[in-house]
Amino acid sequence: MTVAIDLPEPSAPPAAELQDSVAGDVVHDAVAADPVHDSVLRDAREFGAYARTGGWAFALKVARSVRPGGQAAGETPKVSAKEFSELAGCSAERVMRYYKAWDKASDDGLVPLFEALVPGEDIELPDADVWLTYYTSRSSATSERGTAITAAAEAEGIRPTKALEVAENPTALRAAILADPGTAQAARSALLDRLKEDPALQTELARDIARTDELKKAVASETRAADRIGYVRQIVENGQIRTPAGQTVEAPAELRAEAERHLSLLDELDDSEEAGEWATEAYDTVKGLVVQAVEADPELRVQERRTKFYSSLQKATKVFEELTLDDADDIYEDDMVQRLEALQSAIGSCITALRKASPAN
Repeated sequence: MTVAIDLPEPSAPPAAELQDSVAGDVVHDAVAADPVHDSVLRDAREFGAYARTGGWAFALKVARSVRPGGQAAGETPKVSAKEFSELAGCSAERVMRYYKAWDKASDDGLVPLFEALVPGEDIELPDADVWLTYYTSRSSATSERGTAITAAAEAEGIRPTKALEVAENPTALRAAILADPGTAQAARSALLDRLKEDPALQTELARDIARTDELKKAVASETRAADRIGYVRQIVENGQIRTPAGQTVEAPAELRAEAERHLSLLDELDDSEEAGEWATEAYDTVKGLVVQAVEADPELRVQERRTKFYSSLQKATKVFEELTLDDADDIYEDDMVQRLEALQSAIGSCITALRKASPAN
C-alpha cells in the first residue's frame, strides 16, 4: 500500500522563487511557456521544502500531530504515536524516532515545544544540515551498546549512523575484512587499541592464538626477534654487555658502535618489513663480539670461568637438595648407584684439583 504524507508547504512564494536555482529556473520556464500541472507544481514545491529542511519536514508532522506524554486524549486533537503510525502505514518505532529527534532539538531551543504546536500549522524549520545531529535512524543507538558506539564514532569524527550500520551487520564487516587488506589493517589497529582496556578480550585472543598452530609459531618467531632486538638495544642505551656466564660489564667502545649500527638498520625497517632475519644477524654479530671481548680481557676471562663454575655448582647443589630418599627401596636401581659412584669420584677429583690450586698451598 502506498501512503501519501503531505509535506508542509514552504513559506517561500511559489515555484518561481524556490531556493534551488536549477529547479526554480526549470519551473519558471515551464510557467512562462505553458501552465504547470498542479501535481507537478506541488511536487516541485515539496521537493524544495525537503531539500532545505530534510527530515525536519517529517518531524514537524509528527511533533504537531502526536500527543506528548502526560497530555490526555480529550485535551487535544492530537493522537498517540501508535495511532499516528497506523494512519501513516508505518511502525510506531519509526514515528518515535522522529518524535525523539524533535524532543532533543526542543531541549536545545532549536524548535518549539510539542505543546506549542497545532496540527496542520507550518513553522520555520532548521536547516537540513543539523537534522542528523538529533535524529537516529536505528533503534540500537538508544541502547547502552548503541550509545557507546555513537560516542566512539563522534570521537573519530564520523557520523554515528555509519558506525551503527557496521555494528548491526557483522557478516558484512567480516566480508570486508576478508576481502580488503585496508579494512583488515583498520580492524587490527582497532583491536589493538581495545585490547589495552579489555582484559577479557586479551584472554580470549591469547586463547585463540594458543589454539592455532600457525599463530603460535608466528608469535614465537616475533617474540624471539623482539628479544634479540632488545638485547642489541640494551647495549646501545645502557652501554653494558651481559656475558655468556651472566656478568654485566661495560661494553667496549667498538662493540657499542657496532651495536648502534645494527640498531639503526633495524629502526629504519618499515612496519610491513620482516625484522626476523635482520634481528638474527644483529644478535649473532653482537653476541660474537661479546665473546671476543671476554676472551681479549685476561681478568674478565678468569672471572667468566669462575662465574660459570659457581653457576653450575649451585645448580647441582640445588638438584641434590631436592632429592628425597625416604622411598629408596621402591626406586632402587643398580644403575643409580653406579652413576652416583661415578659422580662421587668426579667430585673428589674436583675437590682435589681445587685444593691444589688453593693459595694456602
